[in-house]
Amino acid sequence: MSFLPHRASYRKNTKSDKEEWLLYHRDGKLQLIRIANFVPPNWWDFFMKQNSIFNPNQQQNDVSSKIVTGLERVSEVFKVLLWEKAKLVGLSPIQIQLLIFIAYHKEELCNVSHLAREFNITKPTVSDAVKVLVKKRMLVKDYSPTDNRSYIIQLSSLGEKLVNDANDFAIPLKNQIDSFTQTEKESVFKTLSELIYKLNRIGILTVQRTCFGCKFHQRNGSTDYCNLLEKELLSQDIRIDCPEYKEDINIEQKTI
Repeated sequence: MSFLPHRASYRKNTKSDKEEWLLYHRDGKLQLIRIANFVPPNWWDFFMKQNSIFNPNQQQNDVSSKIVTGLERVSEVFKVLLWEKAKLVGLSPIQIQLLIFIAYHKEELCNVSHLAREFNITKPTVSDAVKVLVKKRMLVKDYSPTDNRSYIIQLSSLGEKLVNDANDFAIPLKNQIDSFTQTEKESVFKTLSELIYKLNRIGILTVQRTCFGCKFHQRNGSTDYCNLLEKELLSQDIRIDCPEYKEDINIEQKTI
């Protein structure tokens, strides 16, 4: 028995509802079998494997699959570099990431709730990491004068020293990117910044601060414009993590 890798368009009306049937080949004849009574044969697993993003044969015919696989490899590089630095300074990767984020971002972003969203982890995980870093005297909690349960997280002098020692972990990756031409870098960056924005719009990335999602951003035809800076934005001017970012409440009306 062999099966064709698609469902037939044939539908049969019944008293309850329409039934969908699957077309298959048996003993030299095409036959139909009702989906409700159908147990997927081995060809279905085979078909799905053949069309996997991670199947090298599939990648040969699909550039998008190649790009996804390439991004996976780059993410592995980032994780390896971060782990190597973590072992060197005696911290966990997320602890290093928290310290670096706090060092370069506004105070209103340096609280447990936002950090959990920023790194796509739970609040208890952030709280545990912060607790360890406070115990190591790398972070301090600045409590609100009106609510002793609310606090922002700041670096101590020891935390600042650790950031100076640790924030170069991605330099090997940057050095390789520096070897590309300016035109190549701008092309990659344009695609990457738009991808980040689109992943945020479908809920995969919970936080993004790119120009495309900012209330100051305006698209005039094929031109990007910043109403805060009052200037046209070239591809290289688009920011991935803008300190002046303000979320656009009319974001659903935007087309990038």
